[in-house]
Amino acid sequence: MRTIQIALVDDHRLFRSGIASLINNFIGYTVIFEASNGDEMISKIKPDFRPDIILLDINMPGMNGINTARWLKTAYPQIQIIVLSMFDDAEKVLAMLKLGVKGYLLKDSEPIEFEKALQKVSQGEVYYPEFVTRLLLDSINNPVEFDKLNSREVEFLKLVATELTYKEIADQMRISVRTVDGYRDQLFEKLHVKSRVGLVLYAIKNKLTEL
Repeated sequence: MRTIQIALVDDHRLFRSGIASLINNFIGYTVIFEASNGDEMISKIKPDFRPDIILLDINMPGMNGINTARWLKTAYPQIQIIVLSMFDDAEKVLAMLKLGVKGYLLKDSEPIEFEKALQKVSQGEVYYPEFVTRLLLDSINNPVEFDKLNSREVEFLKLVATELTYKEIADQMRISVRTVDGYRDQLFEKLHVKSRVGLVLYAIKNKLTEL
């Protein structure tokens, strides 16, 4: 079996070293390089020297995780990305989901979760933590027919599944931020979700947007 090659992109050197040691102890995986941000990663990747999977932090000095994922999507779409972050807030999860990341790990995850995520992603599957899968299950178990949503709610839902802020959505829809808040709260109730991530997952499930 071919060894899966991993790269770590994170600005915390001690944390990075610990994760590298952990992964190198997994059977079938090896860390081929480490980088402190996207700029350093770009300098190390070559067409004949590239990892299969990149574990990518979001908040880094210089080129951050979102911009790095965007660059990888264009330059090396065959490289799979697993986000490795301290953050589970909707805005950051949303941005990375839109860029097609295949996994999302919180930095305090158990070692077995790291191995499971690597296994899933290396096999062409996805691996998201419980808080994301729970939102997805909520949207599946509590379906809402489109005839229950008016055209403006559908328009808002499509825009929510982009990287626009709520203020930018308000500007695009030519409404006030307070009205946007109203649409958001109405959809939370109708779709039985509690966050922007839940709205995005509903939009993806119903093909209003694509990863």
